Amino acid sequence: MRKTTMAIAPKNQGISAVTQQSRVLAWLKTQGPLTTITARRELDVLHPAARIQALREDGHDIRTHWRTEETKLGRPHRVAEYVLLTRA
Repeated sequence: MRKTTMAIAPKNQGISAVTQQSRVLAWLKTQGPLTTITARRELDVLHPAARIQALREDGHDIRTHWRTEETKLGRPHRVAEYVLLTRA
């Protein structure tokens, strides 16, 4: 798993939907694909699907791939992996 930088998710950054969308978009542009679990754990975005939908509505071409990923407890879950194809 890639590590985030403080530029993407500083601790003092807000929790508004727009702020969360900014963090998700920054990750997709700089780090690459983002899974639901990583968005929750690393970016403090609890409902990544809603943030992705809003970014799509803003014109970003983001695709969803499904994969299995383990949680911290080692349990496998089917999660979305989001990939930014083009920059709007």
